Amino acid sequence: MLGAGLGGFVDGIVAHQLLEWHHLLSGWYPAASAMRINMVADGLFHLACLLAVLVGIGLLASSPVESSPGAGRQLVGWMLAGWGWFNLAEGLVNHQLLGIHHVRPGPHELAYDLGFLALGILLIVGGSLLGRARGLER
Repeated sequence: MLGAGLGGFVDGIVAHQLLEWHHLLSGWYPAASAMRINMVADGLFHLACLLAVLVGIGLLASSPVESSPGAGRQLVGWMLAGWGWFNLAEGLVNHQLLGIHHVRPGPHELAYDLGFLALGILLIVGGSLLGRARGLER
């Protein structure tokens, strides 16, 4: 949950706000006159990301305390994997299936979408490997 929420925040802050590549509903409402719809949708998306992070913090706080070597790496690993699952789900559902937006619309749109999916797979694989590692020294 932490990784999925944080991955959503990275997507929303970087792609939506800083780079201005898309907004949550820009595939359905691309006109400048629909900016209010897109801004409200982006705000609701960020609210959902915040709720995912809060749920993740609650799960983490209620879990048994583990002070084994490598516990921090495991947490980071599973957060990276969660971010990857966010990318994969968001990329397949929102970009490909529903078409509500693309990573970067226009020329090379599919390449950006596929790159987003590839990053998700790399985060899942790398994060899972790191998350499963036991007894690593800090």
